[in-house]
Amino acid sequence: MRREVALFAVGGLIGLAVDAGIVQGLVSLAGWNVYTARVVSFLSAATVTWWWNRTHTFAHRDSGRARHAEWLHWMGLMALGAVVNNGVYVLAFKLFPALHAWPAVAVAAGSAAGSVANFLLARTMLFRHPESAV
Repeated sequence: MRREVALFAVGGLIGLAVDAGIVQGLVSLAGWNVYTARVVSFLSAATVTWWWNRTHTFAHRDSGRARHAEWLHWMGLMALGAVVNNGVYVLAFKLFPALHAWPAVAVAAGSAAGSVANFLLARTMLFRHPESAV
């Protein structure tokens, strides 16, 4: 379990870098709204973290699904974690309006809040079965 938590954290940091980099780039360089940019950045980061976690964190576990179905299930579960994540993201802008210029900071706050929920959802609802030795 300790190894899974550590690898999940690494994947989360990779996802955070993707998420924050895309949202910051879309806002600063392309002039996008912080909320619209977040949709693109979240979908990208969730896809990267699915790949990382299925390849590394939960490589010894089986979802019992084809890869495309597993990705869809992952996205659905991460959408639940995203409720927490995006709630903190929006709250950060309400409490600290200056963050509109630095949305990556709000992404980090949201990511921290949603990471525990995401790990528990992934481990108990998707990658819940140890892979059988064939």
